[in-house]
Amino acid sequence: MKYIVLICARAGSKGLPGKNIKPLNGIPLIGWAINSAKKINRASRIIVSTDSEEIAELALQFGAEVPFIRPKELAEDNSPEWLVWRHAINYLEKNKYESFDAIVVLPVTAPLRSSADINSCIDLFEDGSVDSVITVSKAQRSPYFNMTVNHNGYASLAILPGTKITRRQDAPEVFDMTTVAYVVEKNFIKNNDGIFKGKVKSVTIPRERAVDIDDLLDFKIAELFLQN
Repeated sequence: MKYIVLICARAGSKGLPGKNIKPLNGIPLIGWAINSAKKINRASRIIVSTDSEEIAELALQFGAEVPFIRPKELAEDNSPEWLVWRHAINYLEKNKYESFDAIVVLPVTAPLRSSADINSCIDLFEDGSVDSVITVSKAQRSPYFNMTVNHNGYASLAILPGTKITRRQDAPEVFDMTTVAYVVEKNFIKNNDGIFKGKVKSVTIPRERAVDIDDLLDFKIAELFLQN
C-alpha cells in the first residue's frame, strides 16, 4: 500500500501560544513531527497543512512539502480536523500528486512518539480489514467509578452504576485516545464524517511516549521525559 504522511499545524493556539514552532530540546515541535515522518520508509511524501507562512517556512527547512496554505475557515479553533484531512486529500488528487491509499497523520503535539509506534499502526492497518487505526494509552480513571459530569450543578458518575457492574474489577478496561498517530484509508475520509463511522482498531502506546502537548504543563512534562 502507498502512504502519504500528513502533518497539520495551524498558527492559533490558546493553550500554549506559538505551540507548533516552540522549541523542545532545541527543535520546534513541527520539526519533531517531520523528523518522525522521515523514518517511515513506507511513506512516499511528507505534506504539511498550515495556515501560517512561518510554519510553512520551518516545515520546508526540515524537509517537508507545503503544497498549499490551508484556507482560513479550516484553521479556526472549532475547525474539524477531519475536514482538514479531507481538504489535503482533495488538493493532492486535484493537482495530480502520485496516487496513495491512505494517510498517516502525525499530530505535532506528540513529539515523544517512536518510529516503532508509527510502524505498528501501519502494520495493523495492513493486517486487518479496517478503515483506520488510532493510538491509545491505558486510562488512569474509569468512567464507571471515578469520572464525573455535572447535572444542574450536582456531580454524578459519567456512567451511572448498573446491575451488571458493581466492582471495579468487573468494569471493562478503558483507554485514552492519544495523538501519536492515525492511519486512515483515503476514500473513507472522503465519504464519511468521522473516524468512528467505520471499523477502527487501536495500538496501545506507553504513557511516556504519548504526552499530548496542549499547554505549558504538558510541555514541561515532555521536557522532563526527554531530560531523563
